[in-house]
Amino acid sequence: MQVGIFAKTFPELGAMPVLTAARTAGYDTVQFNMACMGLPAMPDEIADDIARDIGKASIGASVGIAALSGTYNMIHPDVSVRADGLRRLALIIKAAKIMGAPMVTLCTGTRDAQDQWKHHPNNNTPEAWSDLLTEMQKAAQLAEPHGVMLGIEPELANVISSVAHARKLLDEMKSPALRIVLDPANLFEVESETRRKDIIASAIDLLSDRIAMAHAKDRDGHGNFVAAGTGVIDFDHFIGELKATGFDGPLVTHGLNAAEAPAVSHFLKGIVAA
Repeated sequence: MQVGIFAKTFPELGAMPVLTAARTAGYDTVQFNMACMGLPAMPDEIADDIARDIGKASIGASVGIAALSGTYNMIHPDVSVRADGLRRLALIIKAAKIMGAPMVTLCTGTRDAQDQWKHHPNNNTPEAWSDLLTEMQKAAQLAEPHGVMLGIEPELANVISSVAHARKLLDEMKSPALRIVLDPANLFEVESETRRKDIIASAIDLLSDRIAMAHAKDRDGHGNFVAAGTGVIDFDHFIGELKATGFDGPLVTHGLNAAEAPAVSHFLKGIVAA
């Protein structure tokens, strides 16, 4: 299990400066974002040379690239916005292949037209589900020829708001490209310790055959996101449950700042090593 971090946690620009900062803070891999190159997260174009340079920097810094962010609102109410997001996703998938990133992470989306991470009541409609299936099929058709995985994450504010919805999507799509990114902090807001453990254990049990990456952020007692190890989530339990399934992929932290990064690396690596 490799401990990683969102690359955009660090303020540096450029592949080598960002990856060097991650290595210095104690991380073995990153979830990369094109914003680290001074570009939009979903650029209008990506030169092959840029992707190659990122791959070379990964080798030079001895920091892996576990995934590349490819998030856009997959069920945006405006079909033209979806189409533009899909076009940009095709560029991200190609760049991921060139730079050696095995996965592109997605946002399953929301009917909120302004914020792809904001809940909307229409997320739960049959029409939203149908739109997601259509869009995800298009995304899978882009990824499969490149051998790139697509990471979907249960997220309370999105159409895939639960592990049950994630399982349903996997079963209905039947695409070899689809994988799960599991973040315990996205499975609940405020729950008792016993209930938190039950929710996490059940999620891992239901999705274990398709978990390709785990995320590590935390929640405080009021439900707010905080750095891993500073909130209420029992990461010994979470990581232990993952290990019990044979999971040995990347454990990538986010929801922290650069100053917190070394302490979080030390915290997570201690649990992984144990």
